[in-house]
Amino acid sequence: MVKKIFILFKLARKIALSDALKVVSNIHRPPLIVRLIFAIFSISFSNKNLALKNLSEEQKLCKSIEGMGTTFIKLGQFLATRPDIIGEKLSSQLEKLQDRVPPFNKSDSQKILSKELGGDVYKSIKNISEPIAAASIAQVHKAQINDNGVVKEVAIKILRPNIKKIFNEEIDALMLLAYFIENIITKTKRLKLLEVVFLLKEITNHEMDLRFEAAAANEFAENTKNDSGFYIPKIYWNYTSEKILTLDWVDGVSIREKEILKNKNIDIKNIASNVIQHFLRHAVRDGFFHADMHQGNLFIDKSGKIVPIDFGIMGRLDKLNRKYLAEILYGFIVRDYKKVADVHIIAGLVPKNVNVDELAQALRSIGEPIFGQSVKDISGGKLLKQLFDITEKFNMQTQPQLLLLQKTMVVVEGVARKLNPDTNIWETSKPVLEKWLKETKDPIGNFTETLKDSAEVFRRLPDFPKIMDKANQALTFLASGQIPHNSNSYSALKDKELEIKSFRNQSIIGLLLLVFLSFIVF
Repeated sequence: MVKKIFILFKLARKIALSDALKVVSNIHRPPLIVRLIFAIFSISFSNKNLALKNLSEEQKLCKSIEGMGTTFIKLGQFLATRPDIIGEKLSSQLEKLQDRVPPFNKSDSQKILSKELGGDVYKSIKNISEPIAAASIAQVHKAQINDNGVVKEVAIKILRPNIKKIFNEEIDALMLLAYFIENIITKTKRLKLLEVVFLLKEITNHEMDLRFEAAAANEFAENTKNDSGFYIPKIYWNYTSEKILTLDWVDGVSIREKEILKNKNIDIKNIASNVIQHFLRHAVRDGFFHADMHQGNLFIDKSGKIVPIDFGIMGRLDKLNRKYLAEILYGFIVRDYKKVADVHIIAGLVPKNVNVDELAQALRSIGEPIFGQSVKDISGGKLLKQLFDITEKFNMQTQPQLLLLQKTMVVVEGVARKLNPDTNIWETSKPVLEKWLKETKDPIGNFTETLKDSAEVFRRLPDFPKIMDKANQALTFLASGQIPHNSNSYSALKDKELEIKSFRNQSIIGLLLLVFLSFIVF
């Protein structure tokens, strides 16, 4: 526990020395207590930071994030897609975090390959390049393999050495910080910061097993094989392990290279719309979507297809939440705020005693100013502030199962904005949502689903009383945005909370003893 506090102090020191407060102050003026804390942590009697002296505030912040490790690099990746919130200068600096983090040595990569795949398989890999791209968790090399007599160019993704240990130490420190914030600032309890950080830990630990990523890419490819203008690279399972992922080399242009795409006569306006539509289609149709769609993870091939990479973070939505999502978004599009308010209450996003007309009026205050505007005319900062004010007023609970979706929607919007500032999010989304809602209300489709459900009900009829009890409990937790009590995740979270509380109690006792001894000695 002492180590966690030490890590927090180190991170706070790095942020303070980066002049982060000055950059943040251009967006939102922090409270006095925060400014005082940063002032204390920024005191320095050495010249170790002279190298940063001539850099801009944005460059200092970027360098600091790079030095703080995986968790903060991921935060930087998210912010890079929102120039409307953080400004163009800072956004362009943070873009460097997406796949341009300093790599580790090729010799280390070769040792990992040999150990993970075995000597014979490793020897069959030819022409391994120097690192092509390096991100916070892994880096990529280009190579060639023999696939049933055919030489294939592949991308080999290799985890950074000791990354799992480093990340878990950082995230445990952040969990401690989340606990302190929740207990000091009572208003933040509804945000469930501790639970959110814990879920981030679980998700990223899955990301660090590349076999899970390979399976996700395989499932994603099956779901999207008939989607025009969208393609998933093939996975090579014989060259894949916990720390290694091998897939087809993507011969394309990064989606961030706007001018190169234009020179290749690729319609970037069409690509901007397709990015949004494909994401929504995968979310509402399949309930399985790419949840890390920043610019570093999207390529355009020579035929103009969107080719995503990095399938470590994928999001899932059950059928009920997909329907709620589509109804809410479509309600905004057709400006039916009463319907949106009703869905919020039915879905358990707000307490049942909330006045539906007041909620509809609040939602209208968000929807009307944006309706019909292009992305460039929407202030992301003001919109986020409005949403936060409304969630506070109506006591909306953070929904952990929807966090990835919310984050990805913002990132996708940012990618579209970079390609085409005139993209209208609402008009682009409408046909996808209309089609899916129409299909879900289709009588033939519903009848088929009903027959399947009925057969399952008859099969499990003897267990019906138990099922109803469990269903009631599950719905209660879903509505409140909690992790179910009978899950392994819940047990692990509770263990972590007990550990933090125990440390808090020991610290208080230790402090009291120190004060008592001070009185005796002095």
